[in-house]
Amino acid sequence: MFISRSSLWSNLDCAHIEKTQAYFERSGSSPINVQLCRNPDPYPLDAFLQIIPQAIGRLKSLSVSTEAKDLQDIISHLSHPAPLLEALIINCWSYYGSQYHAILPSTIFNGDLSSMRELHLQRVCTGLPWRNMVNLTSFALRSSLAGNLGQLLDFFESAPHLHNIDLLHTTLISGGENGRLVPLDHLEKMRIIDCGPTSILLDHLVIPVGAKLASQSDSDTFMLEDYIPRSLDNFKNLSSVVKIHLHLDGSQPFFVRFSGPGGQLRITATHTYIPSSQAFEPLARLDTSKTEWLRIDSRNGPLSRDLSYRALLPMKNLRTLVLSRCTGLPHAFIDVLNPNTSLSNEVVCPSLEELVFVLRLWNEGEVFDMQAVIGMVAARAARGVKLRTVRDQAKLDPADVLELRKHVSHVEYGLGVDIGTYEYGRDDSDVEY
Repeated sequence: MFISRSSLWSNLDCAHIEKTQAYFERSGSSPINVQLCRNPDPYPLDAFLQIIPQAIGRLKSLSVSTEAKDLQDIISHLSHPAPLLEALIINCWSYYGSQYHAILPSTIFNGDLSSMRELHLQRVCTGLPWRNMVNLTSFALRSSLAGNLGQLLDFFESAPHLHNIDLLHTTLISGGENGRLVPLDHLEKMRIIDCGPTSILLDHLVIPVGAKLASQSDSDTFMLEDYIPRSLDNFKNLSSVVKIHLHLDGSQPFFVRFSGPGGQLRITATHTYIPSSQAFEPLARLDTSKTEWLRIDSRNGPLSRDLSYRALLPMKNLRTLVLSRCTGLPHAFIDVLNPNTSLSNEVVCPSLEELVFVLRLWNEGEVFDMQAVIGMVAARAARGVKLRTVRDQAKLDPADVLELRKHVSHVEYGLGVDIGTYEYGRDDSDVEY
């Protein structure tokens, strides 16, 4: 009964010729999934080469892991159409110091990949685009070589239903026409990691509402404007930014995330020094009138009072402000939020309901001025305040807490470790600890 059930024999690993041939015969006419991991010295009776000429028409997925110099031999057997193929994954590797780069020609499967849903290429060079990519939903490209921007934009246009895009270690070079825009109407998630200045690409993309876009770099030297587009009008997912997180404490690689549908912007500075003023520059280019939550983690203060004022003034709906692990930075905000010392008659953040101060002393020995906090809170009565300290790093005088309680109805105070959010894993999901 098991042998006659063809769908049970549809996964071929090509590890042994006898086993692979038996699976292939028992799979009958069912679509097959082929996985090939070729060693540097393949067995003379390579199972893959024995069955692939007969199997191309039934391929549902093909995963190839091989040394770069051997890929051409494998591809030479893949010139016929594969009308059922939904997933193609190629991972090439080479010995340290090898200058050989695998090339994937557009003639693979006769160039017709109309049934393709998933395409992942690692350390493979290819002159994209191929034709008939209309059903492609997932695309990943990792290459140590420079990629032509014009070809990449052509590829995106030929695959209008892309949901997920990963670009890793592929330096993008200019080549896009001025004013050219490519809509990614079905995009859900896009990651661009260590691809050089990503604004070259982002200037030409229309990101839809609800999509998540992340740009990351491990470079020690960069300018923030190289990683955000010159105009944010094409980022439809940021039409209403409700949540902003500026993580500038210098403990992580540089990271920018634009996400929806709520509209979230997160900037994480690199481990090198980044002026706080540079990180605040994108706020001036965003519509923050609907922003409800703003968090700032920084050691790279102080920030000018004028810049704080201009950043907060449009945030009429801001309800929560979190100042975490800051030294000189919070005082600029405290000064601006005090209505008695406003730079103009306009009330800054009129809807502010909650202030969260995560207090932490660093080795520099800077002390957080609690009297400044009390003065600002007193001027904005009936606002909730949370004061968090890190054990053995900072302490609060109970008298200060009692003074705060004279001005606000709700004060949280105690020791504890702050909750942080980090990007983790391939799916870029949030992990809280």
